[in-house]
Amino acid sequence: MKMKKVMGLSLAVVMAAGLTACGGGSDKEASTGGNEKKEADSGKKTITFCFRDDGQGEDGALWKWIQNGYDTWDKKDTVELNIAPIVAQEGDYFTKVALQLADKKTCPDLVCEDTFQLPNDVSAGYLTKLDDYVKDYEDWNTSYYESMKKGVTGADGSVYGIPYCTDTRGLWYNRDILAQAGVISEGQDWEPKNWNDILDACKAVKEKCPDVVPFWCNSGVATGEATSMQTYEMLLYGTGERLLSDDDKWIVKSQGILDSLNFLQDIYTNGYGPDLSLVLNGQASNTSAREYLPEGKLAISLDGSWITGNWTDTGAAPWPEAKDVLGFASMPTSEGQDPKTITLAGGWALSIPENADAKDETFEFIKHLMDPEVYTDAVIAQGNIATRQDVAGDETYSAQPFKQIATEFLESADFRPQNDKYSTVTTSIQTMVESVVSGTSPEDAMTQYATDVARAVGDDNVTEK
Repeated sequence: MKMKKVMGLSLAVVMAAGLTACGGGSDKEASTGGNEKKEADSGKKTITFCFRDDGQGEDGALWKWIQNGYDTWDKKDTVELNIAPIVAQEGDYFTKVALQLADKKTCPDLVCEDTFQLPNDVSAGYLTKLDDYVKDYEDWNTSYYESMKKGVTGADGSVYGIPYCTDTRGLWYNRDILAQAGVISEGQDWEPKNWNDILDACKAVKEKCPDVVPFWCNSGVATGEATSMQTYEMLLYGTGERLLSDDDKWIVKSQGILDSLNFLQDIYTNGYGPDLSLVLNGQASNTSAREYLPEGKLAISLDGSWITGNWTDTGAAPWPEAKDVLGFASMPTSEGQDPKTITLAGGWALSIPENADAKDETFEFIKHLMDPEVYTDAVIAQGNIATRQDVAGDETYSAQPFKQIATEFLESADFRPQNDKYSTVTTSIQTMVESVVSGTSPEDAMTQYATDVARAVGDDNVTEK
């Protein structure tokens, strides 16, 4: 059965809505007309599936999972599937999806939700409560990690999505480069104990390997949540601080914020980072993972466990030698204080919008997509960590390079706040980081951040530490 492909909202509509880019990935925008719902020509039930396409199209691992899931579904002869990718930067995807979810004419039946965005969409009334569905879904009670269930559970205690991937973050490093720079001995693992160890390694690489970029981290507004979570929050949490105070107020001025921004300033003023033209655009994450690391032009990259999906035989940048060339080190806390290391975990979920037309059929499709026979190969191809315990124990899955260590990082994992204002505050974080790497002093950037966040959430909801 031929699958219809429905493209996302037009760029003109998005620009008229005053959107701001705040995400990583492809900066290519969908250019077709509005994403009106389409009825199946045969009169069958139709599921419209909306997800973010990072520019790979049908070659992307997520798209292939959807295709294979539909092709192997025993209900495909009675249910039509419209594939409705949004080709956009991550932040634009969130805003475009919100516009679609709010309109019954454009609302899909199945949507990929970043778990950090889920509280915001729940608060807006965009997502369906899945309680009645999961109570009869046996695997929900026997196979999914409890921590993953929490990530898709709203403040009201209801379930709003089925988690299909999680991840951890750390320091990818090229063993050969660090050995050449004298940071480690040949074949040795690199285990930085604090931020100074990282800066010392960068200094050595710059001196001994001048043609190599010492350090890469997402640093701009264009890489959106990747800048907030993979860079800034990995640093901030490593100081022992968090985004919110114990009384749920946003901390807008603190020593931890300054320490985090000073680290970034050290990276860029010392010439340890890449040229700003490479990191202040939406392709920055792809450039580091698909070009600079495989080509031996990058020593250390602060990034997520999922980037291994790029290097598989079917990935965007096949690199069979990656398992021998690279190591994956824990990100240390700022001064090596307890708990010694830090990682943030996130993930994505399959959610059913409140305005969906085919909810029952959609949940059946979700269950099929998450069946180990369909899901295992897909989560491996995506480079993500499985949300099902039975899949995590699968020999094929556990044998994948770096999978075990990335999963071990979950033991010390922290999470973004489950606060519906986070999706607003995160844009101010990205602006603050970009301003520092572009030359603004950490003090001035923090002052502007304080002003921006107070304006967004109200003076009564911010505090200083």
